[in-house]
Amino acid sequence: MKNLFTILFFSVLGGSLTYFVIHISNNDAAIINSNTDLIKKEEKIEKQNFNLTKNTQKTAYQLDFTSAAQKTVNAVVHIKSKYQEAYNSDPLLDYFWGPKGGRGLRPAIATGSGVIISQDGYIVTNNHVIEDASKIIITLNSGRELEANLVGSDPNTDLALLKINENNLIFTEFGNSDDVKLGDWVLAVGNPFNLTSTVTAGIVSAKSRNINILRSNSTENIFPLESFIQTDAAVNPGNSGGALVTSNGLLIGINTAIASKTGSYSGYSFAIPSNITLKVVNDLKNYGFVQRAFIGVIIQDVTQNMMNELKLPSTKGVLVSGLSDGGAAEDAGIKINDVILKVEKTFVNDVPELQEQIGKHKPGDIVNILIQRNGNEKKMELKLRNENGNTKIINKKLKIEKSIIFGALLDDLNENDLKRLGIVSGVEVVSIENGKFRDIGIKKGFVITHIDKKIIASKKTLIKFIKNKKGGILIEGQYPNGVKGYFGMGL
Repeated sequence: MKNLFTILFFSVLGGSLTYFVIHISNNDAAIINSNTDLIKKEEKIEKQNFNLTKNTQKTAYQLDFTSAAQKTVNAVVHIKSKYQEAYNSDPLLDYFWGPKGGRGLRPAIATGSGVIISQDGYIVTNNHVIEDASKIIITLNSGRELEANLVGSDPNTDLALLKINENNLIFTEFGNSDDVKLGDWVLAVGNPFNLTSTVTAGIVSAKSRNINILRSNSTENIFPLESFIQTDAAVNPGNSGGALVTSNGLLIGINTAIASKTGSYSGYSFAIPSNITLKVVNDLKNYGFVQRAFIGVIIQDVTQNMMNELKLPSTKGVLVSGLSDGGAAEDAGIKINDVILKVEKTFVNDVPELQEQIGKHKPGDIVNILIQRNGNEKKMELKLRNENGNTKIINKKLKIEKSIIFGALLDDLNENDLKRLGIVSGVEVVSIENGKFRDIGIKKGFVITHIDKKIIASKKTLIKFIKNKKGGILIEGQYPNGVKGYFGMGL
């Protein structure tokens, strides 16, 4: 009996131990399997491939350029400018006639495009299309030819304003170039290669481009303003001065240049924004001179190295690296190493963008800007100045009226011009229209040095002398190429 009890005890004990071992083993296996599943999931996530996303965007409109093209071609004109160009003849003539004896002027023609911007005949074009022109002929899309008068020009922006005596013309309305976005469709309309009314299409590729095509000249107060709209619409020689319009037919730019190594279209063209154009033509119409506004700063783009050196938070904005004494910026409290972030409601991230925004204003305008200093943003107010450091508006029209006699617009020469021409005094015929000066054969560019053997030192002296003279006079002078001229005029 005792042996039976002992056997039963060890049987129960053995069975319990076996059950305990099996239970523990199953739990360990479950934990291992659970960990294995987690590892597999992690491996699966790490090895996941990139996937395509379904494009569900639908075009909500259909592009149609026909209306804009039809309207714009009738507002774009062909321009033919007649001028005199210097040439060198056989060098042997210099031996017989002396220095400059074998040189002269010969007729030349430049062509381009223009855009009618009012029903009464105002036309905007590029300055380089009509520069030095003695006569400007406009051809409308209908084929009619009209002579145009030059209202004014601005080498700083390469723009010019013309006027023809005509009414009820189809014209193009100005659009807001600030609203133009990258990728917007545009039309370029002009007269390439003297082919009239040519329309091409493309998209806006970039904004605020500076391609350094306009050259500065401090002696002639030329300070270029470049902030072009870049497009891939085909533009070729002859398109200069033509229209860049939206798909609605609104003028957003004046086609001006191409990026090319051959002289013909190579993929990119550049247009002056309409906001700059509008400001320039209004100034030329009202004052005969562009009222250019200045902040009074030396500026540069913010580069990565500059950001690191000055510990700036980003490369956004335009850095102030210098100040003009007594300028608008200095008076407003702007300091060197300040970063200009915003002009009015427009952010500026490079020099051309800042120049474009300031270029829309005139001296005396108050402009709100946002700057960044020591990591903090600050709003400031500037009162813009002109090139002379004051806020006066220069009315060139009044000055011109006092400088015209017998159809000739006169201007005094500075010391550099006198030295270049090899003379001690003289008055230049800047432009010439119908009148006695044109009738006797004097052309644009002629420098009057003597009248009746008396030295002419200024336009004021010349005009006074002629007004007080009776009978007739002998006019002496020379052209820029050195050719002498003698003209008799009856009064």
